[in-house]
Amino acid sequence: MKRIGILFGQENTFPQAFIDRVNHKAREMNQDIVAEAVLIDKVIQGETLKYHVIIDRISQDVPFYRAFLKNAASSGTAVINNPFWWSADEKFFNNALMTKIGIPVPKTVILPSNQLPTDTTHNSFRNLSFPLDWEGIFEYIGFPAYFKPHAGGGWKSVYKVSNVEEFFKAYNETEQLVMMLQEEIQFDEYYRCYCLDRQDVWVMPYEPRNPHHLRYLKDTTVAPEKNKMLTDVVLKINRALGYDFNTVELALRDGVPYAIDFCNPAPDADVHSVGEANFEWIVEAAANMAIRRAMAHRDGLNNLTWGDFIYSSANNEPIVEGAYDESVKKKPKNKLAAKTTRVRKTKSADSTKESDSAETPAKKTKKTKAA
Repeated sequence: MKRIGILFGQENTFPQAFIDRVNHKAREMNQDIVAEAVLIDKVIQGETLKYHVIIDRISQDVPFYRAFLKNAASSGTAVINNPFWWSADEKFFNNALMTKIGIPVPKTVILPSNQLPTDTTHNSFRNLSFPLDWEGIFEYIGFPAYFKPHAGGGWKSVYKVSNVEEFFKAYNETEQLVMMLQEEIQFDEYYRCYCLDRQDVWVMPYEPRNPHHLRYLKDTTVAPEKNKMLTDVVLKINRALGYDFNTVELALRDGVPYAIDFCNPAPDADVHSVGEANFEWIVEAAANMAIRRAMAHRDGLNNLTWGDFIYSSANNEPIVEGAYDESVKKKPKNKLAAKTTRVRKTKSADSTKESDSAETPAKKTKKTKAA
């Protein structure tokens, strides 16, 4: 039996809907797959879990869960999203990476925290110029601008600043947060897009300036050509980052899609905020993804997603869209197949050596003369 778990916190509507949908689809498909809420009574290092797949909706807020998921991944559980990459990633790096793969992003700088981090002194920052080049920073970004944490989400500690005075007032309120100052993109249209398994995309017209409960617009019509253009951008971003479950926010200015916020590995999926149509899509797509990953699970091997950036970097190659996914298609399906492949290659190499050593002197002479 393949077992799918979901790890969640305070959200109420998505987890149970996901569990019910997976179990319903598994019965329809006549597959021996079951979904349930993850239940933890102890965590022992290196111990294999009963879960082949775990959907993570909460570890960003609970460090204990993040450690639990890394331990699970080390024994072969397909954790969605990859807990190692999620731990390493943050929004400023996301922007930097986008500049390398041709995705337009707002001009952005990162700033040191306003107050000293715990257990540091002024001597900890002797490599930091004081004062910073504020004039150069403000000239590069311009006003108005957005001032927000380099990691995190949920619109927490996000400021819109219109001038230098407003910026420093906000900066003085941020305490130990590491913040980014980012150019405001005056947009004509704005979209929030779900992306699952780096292949399924759902484009949602969105108005970030509205109150939270009114941001997902009722008119969900998107022209086919525009939908394809936005989908292509979303897929390129998520394939580079390696996220299985993410949202991407795109602002269109003069027809050009700027990636605004695209590091949301536990995005809002509550029916009361996203609406019935969007909720139905995310439940169905998440269930399909989880079932695919359960069926593709390779016992005893790494079942995480890494993305084009990590894959290309590890292989000392340029970043190419889809490179990681193409490499996955070539992998053996399970541990036994991997061992069999290695054995076959070894035997083939050995037989080649034996064949070479068995060559007659005459044959070798002929080769020498030919050379």
